[in-house]
Amino acid sequence: MAKGSRRSSTVGGRPDGAATRVSLLEAAGAVFAESGFDRATAKEIAHRAGANAAAVNYHFGGIEPLYEEVLAEAHRRLVNYQVLARVVSADQDPKDRLRRLIGLLVSVVRSESSASWPAKVIVRELIAPTPHFEKLRREELEPKKALIFGVLSQTMGVAPDHPLVAQAALSIMAPCFMLLIAEKRLTEVLSPLDRANVSNETLADRLANFTLGGIAQLVATELGG
Repeated sequence: MAKGSRRSSTVGGRPDGAATRVSLLEAAGAVFAESGFDRATAKEIAHRAGANAAAVNYHFGGIEPLYEEVLAEAHRRLVNYQVLARVVSADQDPKDRLRRLIGLLVSVVRSESSASWPAKVIVRELIAPTPHFEKLRREELEPKKALIFGVLSQTMGVAPDHPLVAQAALSIMAPCFMLLIAEKRLTEVLSPLDRANVSNETLADRLANFTLGGIAQLVATELGG
């Protein structure tokens, strides 16, 4: 094959292969969000991406590695590491950084993007975990956990690996998970939490006050602080 014919495989300066890979990732995100990992097929994903049936194997090595990549990409879009790092590394009192962190989490789970495929894929994985969680944990969750634990440990005056830090993190994350997974149903039962009744800023401030009060009590009772 002539060298010139290889160059003709670019569109707008972007290799067709890279464009196809992106299309497959987007299509896979939508399919996994709708059908879950167990019922999704490589054929359906390729069809939606406008690619041939072998494209999933060619670009990702199969539907399982593709799902792992979709999970990681979904979490990146919901909570970007660089954004999180800026929030928690600002030159402020640890308590103020914790407030900013909670504000970020509330805005993420209550944003319009919570109806998009990244949020739906993550929710499915939380509700019905698959064996393909490891890539998400390693590439996305662990680095972000380290940032969050760092803020909490500074707020509490203990090392990041102290058990109280993980317990405080659970108290922060649990309401955010509930909002992400079932905000509509939750607000039907607890109508004062509806977006029409309480803004993101107000909700975040109340959660932060509750969290800081709980942390103060933990430190006082467990550490004698």
